[in-house]
This record gives sequence, C-alpha cells and structure tokens, in this order.
Amino acid sequence: MSRAFVFPGQGAQTIGMGQSLAVAYPAAMAVFQEVDEALGEKLSSLIWDGDIAELTLTANAQPALMATSLAALRAMESEGVAISDAAFVAGHSLGEYSALAASGALTIADAARLLRIRGQAMQAAVPVGEGAMAALLGLDFETVAEVAAQAAQGQICQAANDNDPAQVVVSGHMAAVERAVEIAKVRGARRAMLLPVSAPFHCALMQPAAERMAQALADTTLKAPAVPLVANIRAEAVSDPEVIRTLLIEQVTGSVRWRESVAWMAAQGVTEFWEIGAGKALSGMIKRSAKGVETRNFGTADDVRALGHPA
Repeated sequence: MSRAFVFPGQGAQTIGMGQSLAVAYPAAMAVFQEVDEALGEKLSSLIWDGDIAELTLTANAQPALMATSLAALRAMESEGVAISDAAFVAGHSLGEYSALAASGALTIADAARLLRIRGQAMQAAVPVGEGAMAALLGLDFETVAEVAAQAAQGQICQAANDNDPAQVVVSGHMAAVERAVEIAKVRGARRAMLLPVSAPFHCALMQPAAERMAQALADTTLKAPAVPLVANIRAEAVSDPEVIRTLLIEQVTGSVRWRESVAWMAAQGVTEFWEIGAGKALSGMIKRSAKGVETRNFGTADDVRALGHPA
C-alpha cells in the first residue's frame, strides 16, 4: 500500500485546534513552543483561546495551520509513524510549507517565519475590497477557465484553485469575480458564491507578494525533502531544493492544481491519503478526484491514539 501525507490550507482553522495533541504529546507541544519562539509571540494562545476573527487573519492563520499540522505529525511519530512511511508529501497552498517542514526541507521555525511574511504580503498586495474569490461548483476546470476569461473584461480573473472535478475557485478583481459568478450560473454551475476571504489569492494581483516571498526565500535554507513533494504548480513530484524555491514563489500568483496533484499521486500507485492537521476538507476533494482511494484524518489526540503502538 502506497501512502501520501497531505496538509490542509487556509479555511481549516478553528479555535482550539491542536490543543488535545499538545496536552497528550510533549513532542506536539514542542512544535507550538517552537513556532511561538520563532514569531516572538504566543500564537498558541490565539489558536487555543483567542478570537476566531483574529485567528482567521491571513498572517495568523497560515503559521497557525502549519503549527497544528506539524504538531499532529510529531504526535504520530510518537506512535511509531515515520515520514518515510509516505511515498509523497503535498499541501494545499500554505499546506505546501507544512509538507516541506514535515519532510525536513524547511525547519519549523523557518516555515513559521515564511508563512507570517507570506500572510502579511498577500494581505498587503491588494487593498481590502478590491479583490475577491468565488467558488464555482459543478463546472470543470476548462469551463471555469473560459468563464474567468469572459468575466475579466480588462481586469484580472483567474481560475485559482482546481480543487476537485466539480469545485474550482476563481480569484481577481472584485467586479470581475462578481461577473464570473453570474456567468457561471448561466453556464450551469450548481452553486456559485463569493468566499469570505481577505484577499484574492493565487492570481496575478498577488505579484507584489510573490516578489516579497522571493526575497524571503532567498534568505532561507531549503534542503531536499526526505520524500518527494508533489508541488501545487507542477502537479508532479519535485525534490530539487532550488526548483522548490522557484515553485514556492510562482505558487503565490499561480493556480493550486490540487485535483491534478491527487490524480498524479493515484497514478503513481498511492491508495491511501493521510490528511494531517486541522479539518477534513482535503479528504473530500481527494475522494472526488481519485476513485477507490482511502483517506484518514489526523487532527486530534484521539485520531493519533487510534494508530496504536506498532508491534
């Protein structure tokens, strides 16, 4: 049985996530402490006892979700799981940084610092209210790409997240995205709705953030991952640190090719996807993107305890 470890992106955050892991597993608590130290603040207090609106701010949500994923992985390691048990790692948008930290390509501290910068840069790239994202359900990627092109009318409107065969997200200028929602309904979308996000991620409007990440990544050590990373931009495995560095920059403005990434892993023989961290959103996308695969979720101490101790 071939297995992939996958790591969630923004939107999975909840107050209290990871707390049961930190209480039950010292190695998980150590991750939150390392992230707090790297950022120079008690992000863990916000995660466990704070206000959801503050946690949802991009600059907080991104390192917080990574911390929760890595805490879950460290807890799993305490139960005998090793990163080498995975044939591939992959993450949805910011989850790619979690995947790289999980596979030893980035330190947890560097991942936290990079995600704080990434969140701040993405938020600052476009004034609030000028950009938007919308989920178009029931249309395939090619149709949504046509919808986005028709809606642009001289503005930016791109297919940003190809999540599964019937869920594609568009991103760009507010007016263009609103036009895309109306065009999608005419084209037969089952649902088309604006998303409650603070910036238009994964489109050309994020170019200032991509430039900021290029600077930050240039100053960060990246090692070859212990297992190959299936990159959002390529939807195939990469291991070369300099290629990964370039793809992390391109990822800020490029599409998250999640459906294709899952299909590629399944074609390589992956039959089991372990979603490590908060929520279960990826598992649903995975099951819709690759028939016959199994998914498991590891976000709480109970999830991890179910692994048991290997003989």
